[in-house]
Amino acid sequence: MTFTQSIDLARATTVGGNGLPDTAIDAALAAVETAAGRLASEYRAGTLPLLSVPGETGDLAAIRQAGARLADGASDVVILGTGGSSLGGQTLAQLADYAVPGLGRFADKPRIHFLDNLDPLTFGSLLERLPLATTRFAAVSKSGGTGETLLQTMAVLSALDREGLRSRAGSLFVGLSEPQVDGGKRNALRALLEPEGAPFLDHHTGVGGRYSVLTNVGLLPAATLGLDIAAIRAGAAEVVAPFISGGDVREAPSAIGAALNVAATLEGKAIAVFMGYADRLERFARWWVQLWAESLGKDGKGTQPVAALGPVDQHSQQQLYLAGPKDKLFTVVTTAARGRGPTIDAGLAERAGQADFAGKTIGDLVAAQGIAMIDTFVRNGCPVRHIHVDRIDERTMGALLMHFMLETILTGFALGIDPFDQPAVEEAKILAKRYLAEGRG
Repeated sequence: MTFTQSIDLARATTVGGNGLPDTAIDAALAAVETAAGRLASEYRAGTLPLLSVPGETGDLAAIRQAGARLADGASDVVILGTGGSSLGGQTLAQLADYAVPGLGRFADKPRIHFLDNLDPLTFGSLLERLPLATTRFAAVSKSGGTGETLLQTMAVLSALDREGLRSRAGSLFVGLSEPQVDGGKRNALRALLEPEGAPFLDHHTGVGGRYSVLTNVGLLPAATLGLDIAAIRAGAAEVVAPFISGGDVREAPSAIGAALNVAATLEGKAIAVFMGYADRLERFARWWVQLWAESLGKDGKGTQPVAALGPVDQHSQQQLYLAGPKDKLFTVVTTAARGRGPTIDAGLAERAGQADFAGKTIGDLVAAQGIAMIDTFVRNGCPVRHIHVDRIDERTMGALLMHFMLETILTGFALGIDPFDQPAVEEAKILAKRYLAEGRG
């Protein structure tokens, strides 16, 4: 396994009365076992395709080819999509320094841009500044009807027209959407781009947007950046294996994590905090927030997901966590930071009055801060799960992504929640399109 997980510090026997009782965790694990049996049954019946995706290899060549097409001769690659059509790709792109503070601007070309939030000033300014002749675009929408993606795509086509580049639109775009079925609902994204000559990858019809990171939706940006997409799938396959084999899953980290969250929910812990101690986990946390909130927030149920980044959010959030309401379950993810990064000069450490810093690395301090945060949570009666990874690479990221998707699904099943629909989101989309047509806003 590419990571380790411990829930010992979430137990009441360790952290006191605000921790989770062993009886609650054991009862939750029994419910999760039943949920895992349902997963195995759905895998055998082929009704939950997500479980089969990690073992698939037949589509990787097409993904690599499309990624190479986007990258070839490109100064910039722009991913048009929102929510699940973007956050998974952003998570993987951080392995190639995308949105890593201070490093993103030095990343090798092509520069990649994820326009997942529709802001008119941002989008308009980017279109004015991009060298359109050397920019490639990928438009992603499972249904083909996502309003934000359609507006972005139309705006890009108009910008290409103004620059005299419209005839090249087919070579500058790649589309990714569900296949158009004869007699089925019109796919607006395909209707926009296929007449321009743009090629399309088919979005997996059985995998929803927020679960799509291991399909071509997440892997296309990764391939464009030269990442090892086979290793991403291999890491995920390692995690899903115990569930599709139909064996005992009581020791599987995803089952244990789901049981911990079920117990926390039933014990009144209404907030789940994810705190990763690495810049390259920042977009992962944002991806997880959508996955958790949209999958489990239904019928008056669910817990509020909160993304935090260590060590910076020790300064911005720690006061509330330690001295505020004891209504939270914490997940802290540490990495093998010790011994990494610049070494501190002894003379400078002495001059600053911090002689203990001499000869230490920045990684030594980050490692110490992560463990100190965990110990501080425990000392203050806050239940915490500790996940540790040695390396943040493609295989590890694939494993973590699959782990949290399985954990989410199992938690939903155990709590009687459908983790795959999002009725409240659909209501807002329908209203927004109506208000746009009416000129309201």
